[in-house]
Amino acid sequence: MTANEDQEMELEALRSIYEGDECFKELSPVSFQYRIGDHEDPKAFLLEISWPETYPEIAPNISLDAFFNNRISPEVKKSIIAQLEEQVEANLGTAMMYTLFEWAKENQDLLMENHQPVINAVTLTSNTENSLATNLSSSNKKREKKEQLTKAQKRKLTGRTDNRGELPRGWNWVDVIKVQQCSFFM
Repeated sequence: MTANEDQEMELEALRSIYEGDECFKELSPVSFQYRIGDHEDPKAFLLEISWPETYPEIAPNISLDAFFNNRISPEVKKSIIAQLEEQVEANLGTAMMYTLFEWAKENQDLLMENHQPVINAVTLTSNTENSLATNLSSSNKKREKKEQLTKAQKRKLTGRTDNRGELPRGWNWVDVIKVQQCSFFM
């Protein structure tokens, strides 16, 4: 069989095996992702494998560069890829995607034994906390904006305001005499 025929057969097998599996995702006919572990599991990772043109005679490309893996240190990623490449060498020349995914699932604890979640947060010292708090309060002041008025609203306000832009005292008072006269005649 040619490489393309092997790829087509393996693709068909993968689609039937992983149909309905939320961990498996086919990015293209030659590129696949498989999530090892649950979303909430801190030791979960997303394995991405793509086939070169002459796969399975040549090893597939293995990657852990997905955003899902951003909390995994580069050393652990290199270790995972190295162990998966050992499995690739053992299965070279045969359809190996299912074997790789299942091996990674079974050996997740081994692959992630040295995993310490990478924290991308910045640690602040007391001097920088004060300057940061000052910067935040000044930026909050800058963000406060007055309500924007339309031209018609501005024209209407100019007729009712004094030279300082303030409304005269009692502008919204109700004329008590007019109200009483209206109720008296009813």
